[in-house]
Amino acid sequence: MDDRLTTSQLCDLVAKKTNGILGHIQSSVTIRSRKVVPPLYSAIVRPLLEYCVQFWSPQFKKDEDLLETVQWRATQMMRGLEHLSYKEGLRELGFFSLKKQIQGLSFGSGLV
Repeated sequence: MDDRLTTSQLCDLVAKKTNGILGHIQSSVTIRSRKVVPPLYSAIVRPLLEYCVQFWSPQFKKDEDLLETVQWRATQMMRGLEHLSYKEGLRELGFFSLKKQIQGLSFGSGLV
């Protein structure tokens, strides 16, 4: 990480990178089932988002919303989940919101 970047700039870069990765997944994976996309997302995209979440400042809601939008996009890529809300899609996949993830890490509850 470049120490000259602000938290918002870092979140912008991570969102751009992860959206690009999701674009590559979307264009190259023909079977967008729950058996294919979640493992790719969990292995490639989610770690980058979680890295950025560690630097969130609570007062920057726009950074939180930006990264949650990336995760929402991933849930929308899967066939059968397009009609679900963000929270319903996460629940269906067994994922947590990034905000809930960081709360779990900060309080030691061990959420995955």
